[in-house]
Amino acid sequence: MRAPLVKKGDMVSRINVTPIIDVALVLVIILLITAPILSVADFEIDLPQAHTRGREDPTRILITVGQAGELAVDDETVASTAFEAVLGARLDGIEEDVLVVVRADRGTPYAQVESILGRVRNAGAVRLAIATRQKGEETP
Repeated sequence: MRAPLVKKGDMVSRINVTPIIDVALVLVIILLITAPILSVADFEIDLPQAHTRGREDPTRILITVGQAGELAVDDETVASTAFEAVLGARLDGIEEDVLVVVRADRGTPYAQVESILGRVRNAGAVRLAIATRQKGEETP
């Protein structure tokens, strides 16, 4: 008969790291889920509906246009007069072909959205997109 690995009088002095790894993986998953939620502005918008949707780029800048004319660059609300300067500063700090996504409320007049798109171009953006809801998505 073989001798046991641990004698009866000896204590096990190893730390079980399995629970620590489990907790760390759960925290990483929570971080990956909540990070995109934190990068958009606080005010409510109702996106228009579209039939198709292209691939989303992980390096992008979100421009949010509210129904009352509020503007936000990513999660920072900016004044209309400082919009191009703030966007230009963000574009200077990242790669050249970054995607700039404009999110506008469905009730925002098209002329205002067109004006914002022109201002985004003037700030130095090369790739532009307009955010829409998928067909069949619920309205918030």
